[in-house]
This record gives sequence, structure tokens and C-alpha cells, in this order.
Amino acid sequence: MSLLEDPVAQQLLASPVPARLAYNWSDGTPRVVPMWFHWDGRNVVVGTPPGAPKVKVLGSRPDVALTIDTDAFPYRVLSIRGRAEMDLLDDVAPEYAAAAERYFGEEQGRAWVEQLRGQPMCRIRVVPEWVNILDFETRLPSALSL
Repeated sequence: MSLLEDPVAQQLLASPVPARLAYNWSDGTPRVVPMWFHWDGRNVVVGTPPGAPKVKVLGSRPDVALTIDTDAFPYRVLSIRGRAEMDLLDDVAPEYAAAAERYFGEEQGRAWVEQLRGQPMCRIRVVPEWVNILDFETRLPSALSL
């Protein structure tokens, strides 16, 4: 878990790169969805409409994986496995609002959130249980390690 304090992890957790959230559907097949996220210092938090397919299954299948990565070499990859905890809210999750400002900029992010005000939202916290970092300089995938 101390890897979350690593400079590579901190850079990715503060970046505007969407996280990719992986979960298993009710029939066991894997699903991956790109998500805006907010790092609250302990958990990766995302917001989604309460009717989103992932909300339907995460209550009974809370084990998830999440990756945040770059697309230019040397690649940077933060991988997290954990459990999803959900809260149904009557309004926009504060973490979603913070993410909107990070992705769009302050003014456009606030405008985006304002159009969603008053609508219910599901806040999903990914509680990390396992963390790994690849930086393709000092930390390579195990298949490449000699």
C-alpha cells in the first residue's frame, strides 16, 4: 500500500488521465469502463448515475481492479485491486465535482457539474487492497524481468 505514496503513483493520481475500472458482470464476464476519478488520499472515488450497469452488480460483486496509465514511453502504470463501496446520493458527489474541474478546468468543470445538480448520483469508492507500479525504467512487467 505504501506504493500509493510513490512519486509515479502520486503523478498518475493527480493526472487528467481517466482511470479504467474493471469489474465482473453478473454472468462472470469481465467489463472495463473509463471513468473520471478523484483520489481522496485513501481511496479512488468515482461518480456515476444510479442506473449505470456497474451499480447493478457492484453490490454483489464488489471486487474490482483499476488502472491509470500513460500512453507515451516510458509508460507509467498504476494498478489497484480492491473493493467497491457505494453510496447513493441525492446530488453530485463532491469528489465528482472535483474530478470535473481537474478534467475540464475550473470554469468548465463547474458549469458541467451545475447542469447535473439535483440529480441523484452513486459515489463508488475503490478501497485499495493491492497496488503495483510499472514505470518501464526501474519497474518492468514481471515477464520482462530477468
